[in-house]
Amino acid sequence: MTTRSGPLRGVRVVELGNFIAGPFAGQLLGDLGAEIVKIEPPDGGDTMREWGVRVDGEGLWWSSIARNKASVVADLRTSGDREFVRRIIADADVLLENFRPGRLAEWDLDDATLRVLNPRLIVVHVSGFGQTGPRAAEAGFGSIGEAVGGIRHTTGDADRPAARCGISLGDSLAALFAVVGALGALHERATSGVGQEVDVAIYEAVAALMESTIADYEVAGIVRSRSGGRLPGVAPANAYPTADGSEILIAANADAVFRRLCTLMGDDALAADERFATHGARGEHADELDELISSWTARHSSAELLAAAAEAGVPAGRVYTAPDILADAHYAARGMVDRLVTRHGRDIPTPGVVPKFSRTPGAIASPGPALGAHTEEYQRRYPPRTT
Repeated sequence: MTTRSGPLRGVRVVELGNFIAGPFAGQLLGDLGAEIVKIEPPDGGDTMREWGVRVDGEGLWWSSIARNKASVVADLRTSGDREFVRRIIADADVLLENFRPGRLAEWDLDDATLRVLNPRLIVVHVSGFGQTGPRAAEAGFGSIGEAVGGIRHTTGDADRPAARCGISLGDSLAALFAVVGALGALHERATSGVGQEVDVAIYEAVAALMESTIADYEVAGIVRSRSGGRLPGVAPANAYPTADGSEILIAANADAVFRRLCTLMGDDALAADERFATHGARGEHADELDELISSWTARHSSAELLAAAAEAGVPAGRVYTAPDILADAHYAARGMVDRLVTRHGRDIPTPGVVPKFSRTPGAIASPGPALGAHTEEYQRRYPPRTT
């Protein structure tokens, strides 16, 4: 493995499991410099190798979600390979796993067993419903977590069924909370000297983002629901058509910003119209206001609108597609489109490292590896114990 840099340099993470929630957490930790030892089954490896758009016989997503990782093949159903994995874990800081609760115990890789080998070990569990509770044993993909967590009910248009947001949001949120949990446990261990378990449930990661929805219902009797691209009671804050076929999002709901938008539109009188003069009035007449703004934006190109909005101090942004991201100067300046050369020699773009550090920046050192590319290296580093 290449020597890593970043704020987590020197932290060793063993990643078990597949799909998105666990591996994305591993990707994020690896971006920040941690050594990620990914344990994969011999029969095909992580399912993510096959997901998404496939080129050169492998999913393009794999190069990103497995970047900076070492691939070690081990069949956890066999005692010899389990012992090999235990030797690696005994020297690790973090074990990251997203199997269904109870699976690690079947393989003698549960927390109680591992803690005897490594008292400093932090075990991060990611599952659909958590390690405890009446639904703990159930399978739970990200989509189920999005439904039970509440975000599906609030996503989409009011006159249509609940919608997916377009990415695997539940899994990604769980991964982010897994990283937060791992970092919190590492900080605490610096004082206590011992590790602990971190329990991340996908539905809870989603529920944590649901703002005041449960208070809205219990206290005010309001069930927040789907509202399309608009935030109920807040206007203007929507996507509007442009003359070049794009969409531009304008957020000018504050009184002062709305007045600047009216000036930009060439209609200062609009700010004094009783339908739009206050925040509350604009929310009540959002349909009318959106029609007026749409008729204005539709006469101008997105470039013209964005330039004028920036000069006037009106928050605005084009609704980006992948080509927009690749061509954007700000993305480039911030290093948010990085490049990888796959083991097949193909140059591909990948999202950059987030967040940015002033002294110890993270980095992408390698693309997703071939299955078992580092097995021999780790077998040499962690040979069987001699009696």
